[in-house]
Amino acid sequence: MNVNICLHCFNRNSLFGETPEEIMKVFNDSIHGHIELHPLLVKIIDTLEFQRLRNIKQLGAGYWVYPGASHNRFEHSIGVAYLAGCLINSLREKQPELKITDEDKLCVQIAGLCHDLGHGPFSHLFDIMFIPEIRGSGFQWKHERASVEMFHHLVKTNELREEMEVCGLNPDADLLFIGELIQGVNTSDTPWTARGRTEDKSFLYEIVANKRNGIDVDKWDYFARDCHHLGLRNSFDHQRLLKFARVCEVEVGEEKVRRPFICFRDKEADNVYDMFRTRYTLHRQAYQHKTVNIIEIMIKDALVKANDHLKISAAVDNMEHYSKLSDQIFDQILFSSDDELKDARMILERIVKRRLPKFIGEARMMQDEFSEKTLKENWTRALETQNIKSHVDFMVTVVHMDHGMKGKKPIDSFYFYSKRNPDTAFKIKKYQLSSFLPERFYERLLRVYYSGSDEQILEEAQKCFELWCKNMFGLQTEEEEAQQDSEMNERTTPKRIKLS
Repeated sequence: MNVNICLHCFNRNSLFGETPEEIMKVFNDSIHGHIELHPLLVKIIDTLEFQRLRNIKQLGAGYWVYPGASHNRFEHSIGVAYLAGCLINSLREKQPELKITDEDKLCVQIAGLCHDLGHGPFSHLFDIMFIPEIRGSGFQWKHERASVEMFHHLVKTNELREEMEVCGLNPDADLLFIGELIQGVNTSDTPWTARGRTEDKSFLYEIVANKRNGIDVDKWDYFARDCHHLGLRNSFDHQRLLKFARVCEVEVGEEKVRRPFICFRDKEADNVYDMFRTRYTLHRQAYQHKTVNIIEIMIKDALVKANDHLKISAAVDNMEHYSKLSDQIFDQILFSSDDELKDARMILERIVKRRLPKFIGEARMMQDEFSEKTLKENWTRALETQNIKSHVDFMVTVVHMDHGMKGKKPIDSFYFYSKRNPDTAFKIKKYQLSSFLPERFYERLLRVYYSGSDEQILEEAQKCFELWCKNMFGLQTEEEEAQQDSEMNERTTPKRIKLS
């Protein structure tokens, strides 16, 4: 895609409101159909920094399990920008009193377009697995922060400040606002700390990265897009939620400050839950799939081994270098003849040839207090009790699963309005919700893999895993284990009936 549009040929009025169709770029998106984007957004898209997203898979290692999951951060970002504009238009049409300006809309759309600029190779694998192992847990770095840095680098490198001014934006204030939109601001926090917009525009911060309750157009796009490419059913209808969105004032903080939040019709409560169920389903069946999980670990290990030679982690400190880092690093290592990359290359060759560690088993853990380190140590002891050698050939990993609110009930953070009182926000009562909803919204999955080739050890390890799970992963005391066996015997022993 290459669109040469001279923004200086049009005055501000031609860019907002009465925009000639010929200066809008039309995209034929696989999810949203034919969509139009503002010429400034097209200018951003046609930069090297944004085009880099064509080479970053949306689902990272998921493509190695789901052949259809070949979509990239590029098209997702365009979809988020489009949905951000749709939500703004819906709110402006229903509530002109909100005084949402054309500049507000453009800033929110730019944030939607650029919110993923900071993703590294294989998306979340890079900032969740690779960077912490290389730079340490104390190194506070996330892709959202990198997205803001990359956005500012993009604007500077491509001299877009003047283009922003032509579109009626104030680069000094609006660049700050766009950065805040990308990183996210919790609109429930008091006092108001955001500087891009005043408190009466707080609802704008809930469109792209909603830190208050997790409902935002970023999720709306990737739920629909990922389900489409994965071949999974999506029961969540983001179009309905978009149509029934409305801004209402809600009291927050001890001072009972009234602040405008995005709320939804009360009849959409089940649709909201469908959104979180869809998120859980995607994590369970795709994002945290057991094979995806082990391939991500292998890619991470390969990047770690190649890091000293290729200086991969150092790229996060320099946006010019980072803008050249993408999924192509996989092929760079795989097809290299450099002896320094031999160990990393061997790991990637095993992925390509499908020589993956064997899956031993999986168990759901109901307790949170035991660390992954403790579980690994207990698994090693369990192997020793069964006289199974080659402890180094086993891998223990813990996967965290939730509905996006870290164990909290998703609905507790939502406000709704009724048809009769559209300007009054309230929370849904428990008796108004379906009784089929779960009681818990968080779990941990414990998985064990075997990287060796001895079939006898594999079989013995699977039996050991069953015993280990029965013994609560070695976390029970002898007294607790005896009590559990006693209770089990009482439940399974047939009761004798006395005959009179």
